[in-house]
Amino acid sequence: MIKSEEVFKIGQFTKPHGIKGEITLVTDCDVFDDTDDPYIICDMDGILVPFFLEDYRYKTQSTMLLKLEGVDTEEAAREFSNRDVYYPLDLVDEDELLGDMTWDNFIGFTVIDEKAGKLGKISDVDESTVNVLLQINYQGKELLLPAAEELVKHIDFDKRELFVALPEGLLDL
Repeated sequence: MIKSEEVFKIGQFTKPHGIKGEITLVTDCDVFDDTDDPYIICDMDGILVPFFLEDYRYKTQSTMLLKLEGVDTEEAAREFSNRDVYYPLDLVDEDELLGDMTWDNFIGFTVIDEKAGKLGKISDVDESTVNVLLQINYQGKELLLPAAEELVKHIDFDKRELFVALPEGLLDL
């Protein structure tokens, strides 16, 4: 069984394209170019299910058309509309992975500051403002940390830990 910590979100399906089972994927990842037998994973009623690609092509820089094996009609493709699409972590090089992940992929990771130590787990990502914020339960209160790549020093995907170097005084706010 595929576990949620073994995958990362690469985008979302929108609507079928044509009548032969193609479906549009909105994504900014190019992970399929790095593997000979690409597949994606979808949450189907609470279970992460793999689907192998028969074919794929780029429509624009942020959209792709995917043809999944066994999905041969517009009606079958419609079953995937508005579903999040995931990709296995173990098929991507860790350095390349960072460019393909969104901050939502770090929900559940433990944040560890180089000076303050363990801060807590990321419970949510707030994208309601221009600056994206990571929500962490820290010492019984909600801590909002800026989601900035320059603060991240290291990521341990196996242990689901995000090591950061926070600016002086940020924890005192």
